[in-house]
Amino acid sequence: MTAAHRTRASEEHENDAAIVQRVRAGDIEAFGILVTRYHGRCLQFAERFLGERADAEDAVQMTFVRAWSALGRYHEQARFAAWLLTILNNECRAIASRERRHAKYVVTDEDALKRAVAREPAKNDENERLTSALAELEPLLREAFLLRHVEGLNYEEMIMSTGAGESALKMRVKRACDLLRIMLEER
Repeated sequence: MTAAHRTRASEEHENDAAIVQRVRAGDIEAFGILVTRYHGRCLQFAERFLGERADAEDAVQMTFVRAWSALGRYHEQARFAAWLLTILNNECRAIASRERRHAKYVVTDEDALKRAVAREPAKNDENERLTSALAELEPLLREAFLLRHVEGLNYEEMIMSTGAGESALKMRVKRACDLLRIMLEER
């Protein structure tokens, strides 16, 4: 095993807090480990949220720029992934808001939406029905559903990400689930 392979293997097992400490200590390249570790997950979330690959890529790029500049305010008590998703969620909201100001936000490319919602490309009717139903949810309900059931955030992390109260988030998740259940039964 070469030194490069040993380094990569040890970086894969290094926890996020240790990597953040390395970045704060001046190891600028260590931030690349975090980018590599979370880029795909962030891109998937942004695509599900925004429905467009180009907008999602912009959101993810700005998220990492903002994370880099805010790293001094990151506290190890919070999971780094949840902290990063908070930044990404805010960036997605801003992009969606700008899009709504310029034109009514409507996802018209069914295949792009399928790729945005599913972790893997849609392979069956059930995934297609779910994708379509998610697209019909109001944005706050879709956001809460994605954060809770796709990203696996707990309510404390969701509060940090959205700024909404726990009872509001629980209601959004419940309403999203109820509406999705009804929509899926109708289809």
